[in-house]
Order: sequence, then structure tokens, then C-alpha cells
Amino acid sequence: MRILGIESSCDECAAAVVEDGRRVLSSVVATQIERHRQYDGVVPEIASRLHVEWIQDVVHKALADAGQKLPDLDGIAVTVKPGLAGSLLVGLSFAKALARALDKPLVGVNHILAHLYAPLLSENLEYPFIGLIVSGGHTLICRADGFDDITVLGTTIDDAVGEAFDKVAKHYGFGYPGGVAIDRLARSGDARACRFPVPNLYKGEHRYDVSYSGLKTAAIRQLDKFWNPDYPRTDQNIAAAFEKAAVDLLLSRLIRAIDDTGLRTVVAGGGVAANTYLRERLASRDDVRALFPPLALCGDNGAMIAGLGYRMLVRGDRDGPRLNVSPRVPSFRRLRSA
Repeated sequence: MRILGIESSCDECAAAVVEDGRRVLSSVVATQIERHRQYDGVVPEIASRLHVEWIQDVVHKALADAGQKLPDLDGIAVTVKPGLAGSLLVGLSFAKALARALDKPLVGVNHILAHLYAPLLSENLEYPFIGLIVSGGHTLICRADGFDDITVLGTTIDDAVGEAFDKVAKHYGFGYPGGVAIDRLARSGDARACRFPVPNLYKGEHRYDVSYSGLKTAAIRQLDKFWNPDYPRTDQNIAAAFEKAAVDLLLSRLIRAIDDTGLRTVVAGGGVAANTYLRERLASRDDVRALFPPLALCGDNGAMIAGLGYRMLVRGDRDGPRLNVSPRVPSFRRLRSA
């Protein structure tokens, strides 16, 4: 089966054709980074308007790169949650029109679950495993028992890890996107230049949860308090110290989940899964098998949507004309595709 995947949840207009849930025949991503750079963040109205302008060309290029014509498709998968409502509606409306015109099955895909599926496009893996979803909007540590059946073990109680990267980068003028800029600067910095505090989560059960608001505030407002005067205050050193603190916090919770569940395989997805330090730290552990998507599939892309959509269509899932978008997903511990 050859599935067209359409992704428009935020500021990437993407489409891909994937065969049998594994073989990526094409993957096209039209990025809006330059259009949002002056604002140091995504402007929803601009994002949705650009999706309207670009989506037809992006889909046509994905088909051309795959050597496919519209009638050759066996189904269409599209992101319907979570994300920016206006952007999601552009992708969904386009996918609905295609499915109706071609009389092809349509299925709506959960963007979070698709990020977790991205590494499986190139890896053979059996469930269960520990999933790590890290991006600008989401930070989740979970147990995955199926392609659309995860139990959330831990999450952020405030900012997502990618959001914290973006806000610190914006404050210091490191560049946009913030995560990429900090990763680049940190490679030539020394993390010993600053020792940021580790947050303590006293209320409730937070064994696997993380918090980034305090770390973000410390990096932006209280740098003098934690700086080591033996080191120069360079952009590179600030970036390296912040990156280490943010990733080490995440890893401390992840290792707890690994030890407590006994599951030694970790599958990571999301934009922050491209972070060099995170990849190096997990790869250095002899007791953990860590799987990451290719760098091109860490960010938002249509291939992960098509891959997960294939699994759902094979199971018999079908969505009709009443399918709608959902900007948010419920914050409960059991997360399925429905």
C-alpha cells in the first residue's frame, strides 16, 4: 500500500509517500522558518496562510518525487491533532478533498504518536519500549505497547523542553530556531561555565516529570548567580551550560523510567531528538538501546504521518467527512489515536 501523508500542524508544510508503512518513497518539507524568523517564533496567522499557498505544490512534488500519480495512491493520512487550528484545517481540508475526488480511504493521525513512529520507518522493532517525545510543544516519557497505544509516564508540568530552548535563544539573540542555534553554539562551548539549579518537584507524584520554567528563568534572569567566574561569558558557554542542564534533567527522568519498567529500548522523536548532546549521551550508555529518526525526520514531516496512517488503515480505520481537527489533546495518562 502506498499512502500519502500530509502534515501541516504548525509551520512546516509537508507531504510524503510511504509504501507499506516503512519505505519512504518521497518526503517534501516546505519550511516557513525565514517567514517567522523576524518574530523569533511562529505567527499562527502567517503559518496558516502560507499553508494555503503552498500545500498543492508540496503534495504534487511529493507525488512526482515518488514517481506516483494520484490514482495510484491506496490511501491518505493527515495530521488532525494537536497543533495550530488554522494550519491543521488547511491540511485536513486538502486531504478530504483529495480523498473524496479519488474515492480513497482517509484517516486522521495524532501528530504526537507519529513522532514516535518516525524511527520505525527505518528500524525493525518490537513493542513494548520506552518512548521519548521531545519538541517545542511536547515533552513526554511513555511506555509504548503499540503504534497508537502509549501510557504517559512523565511529562513537563510547565514548558516543553524545545520551548525552553527557543526562549533562551531568543533572549540572548542566538538565532532562530532556538534549538538549532543552541546546539550549534554549544559544540564549541564549555558546560562547566555555569551550573544551573536542578528543579525539585515536591507536589504530587512527579517521579518521571520535568519542569523547565525555573531553568529558563535561571538562564535568562539569574545568570550571575550561577556563573563560574573562571570562564568567559560567551554565547558558546551559555549555550553549552544551558543545553547540558536541560538534557541532563530529561535524561535523569528517562533513566528512572527505564530502570523501573525494565525496558531497555528507547525510541525518540520530535525536533529536540536531533540534539547532538542528547544523542551522544544516550548512545554512550551500554545498558540502553537508543533509536533516533534520521535528522530529516526529527522535525515535522509527512513520512511519519503516512507511516502511522498505513498501520491504521491496515487495521481498518476510516474517517469520513465529519473528521475535524483538535488543537490540543487531553492531558491524561493513557493516549490512543481516537
